[in-house]
Amino acid sequence: MAESKATDEFQPHPVKDQLPNVDYCLNSSPPWPEAILLGFQHYVVMLGATVMIPTILVPQMGGSNVEKAEVIQTVLFVAGLNTLLQTLVGSRLPVVIGGSYAFIIPAISIIFSDKYKTISDPLERFKKTMRAIQGAVMFASMLPALIGFLGLWRIVLRFLSPISAVPLVTLTGLGLFEFGFPQLATCIEIGLPALILLVFFSQYLSYIIKSNKAIGPRFAVLLSIVIVWVYAEILTVAGAYKHSSSKTQLSCRTDRSGLIGAASWIRFPYPFQWGRPTLNVANGFAMLGAAFVAIIESTGTFMAAAKYGSATPIPPSIASRGVGWLGISILLDGAFGTGNGSTASVENAGLLAVNRVGSRRVIQVSAGFMLFFSVLGKFGAVLASIPLPIFAAIYCVLFAYVASAGLGILQLCNLNSFRTKFILGLSLFMGLSVPQYFNEFLLINGHGPVHTNSDAFNGMMQVIFSSPATVAAITALLLDLTLGREDSSTRRDSGRHWWEKFRTFDADSRTEEFYSLPANLDNYFPPL
Repeated sequence: MAESKATDEFQPHPVKDQLPNVDYCLNSSPPWPEAILLGFQHYVVMLGATVMIPTILVPQMGGSNVEKAEVIQTVLFVAGLNTLLQTLVGSRLPVVIGGSYAFIIPAISIIFSDKYKTISDPLERFKKTMRAIQGAVMFASMLPALIGFLGLWRIVLRFLSPISAVPLVTLTGLGLFEFGFPQLATCIEIGLPALILLVFFSQYLSYIIKSNKAIGPRFAVLLSIVIVWVYAEILTVAGAYKHSSSKTQLSCRTDRSGLIGAASWIRFPYPFQWGRPTLNVANGFAMLGAAFVAIIESTGTFMAAAKYGSATPIPPSIASRGVGWLGISILLDGAFGTGNGSTASVENAGLLAVNRVGSRRVIQVSAGFMLFFSVLGKFGAVLASIPLPIFAAIYCVLFAYVASAGLGILQLCNLNSFRTKFILGLSLFMGLSVPQYFNEFLLINGHGPVHTNSDAFNGMMQVIFSSPATVAAITALLLDLTLGREDSSTRRDSGRHWWEKFRTFDADSRTEEFYSLPANLDNYFPPL
């Protein structure tokens, strides 16, 4: 008996298709009061990118705080619509569809083009620049819509094995490190306490109070933000930053966003509110690169959300349908004028892991909050004025969870194989190294390493090779498809056999349970 017990202790952990210990999976739902609080928590988390991206772009476009508040309201409104579409008829995963950082580079190139930077009137410059960005974003939406709805992305994903999925998902989270601690450090006195509190509430509190209820992890993000936000408000009122630099005051003070005073009480965003979109083909092709990056990163987020929703690995046909609806989301971004494009929110996928609730209904509740607060501008502006270092502290944990979802796929691979080690090591290293080189080159020289006579091609290459997840995924997939294919052990070492039953929609009964559409919608939006 003793010998048997010792043998069991040293047995490897079994491979799991679905993550255990998730309190509410994709199809189950917590009680309504709890679901509403959890949905509000998801809404607060997505505010970080919603505020950060317009804060970067709108002042450069010539917009004032009024225009910034209106753009933020528009982003929230469209994000609510897009999230509902994705959860109802898209991938059906518990993912929030929000702003994408990939679209910032081509948007900035439009903003600083000679055609717009010489316009003297700030409001006129803002509107004309916004219309140019709208046209480019709508042009770029064709790429995900076509490859998604035509089933082309399904064909690509069927070549994906666990070994090539690891770098994709891992760097979908790790690749956003610059929005973590570097942004936290812009106001360390409020960012660091937020990070410490989040780690304490999510990981230690339930052990200290010896409670089986998951109150600490369930609402850890909300508790951390509220406590540190109150602390930041006290510091602001007490005059702690009265003699600080303008940069420190902008990061630390709670009254420097300018959103509360600028936001209207009630405003309904509507299509073409800034005027008729204009299109420059070069700008459109640069945005195509951003749309391609959004496809890659959204696919990584889909995989992480499926894992933390305790669902089975997402079938290629469902991921392709999700990408198609991502194209519709980007089209709506361009029509309404968000100044940006959409992607599946990495931070909200990480939040699924923190609170261990992968419920689709919770995400749909959060979409309701997005729509509600986008119309009632003053109320939404109060929450949007949370200092960005607090969001950055939260991202340190949420992005890390998405990265670890990728590392979890390693359980399907043979880690004793030199082929496996080479593919993983090189793809992860290149995924971090190449974007660093492209970004530094752009910062020093004012243009990227790819500097041809075609601005469209230059912009597209700069956007694609500035994305860690995209570079890592391309590297891993190419190596996996070409390296040692004649060896009989290659298929098993890469873990491809574990995903065989998820290649098609009807090969595993659980797939239909998790990803099938509501009744009567299958006729209109079937799996590809």
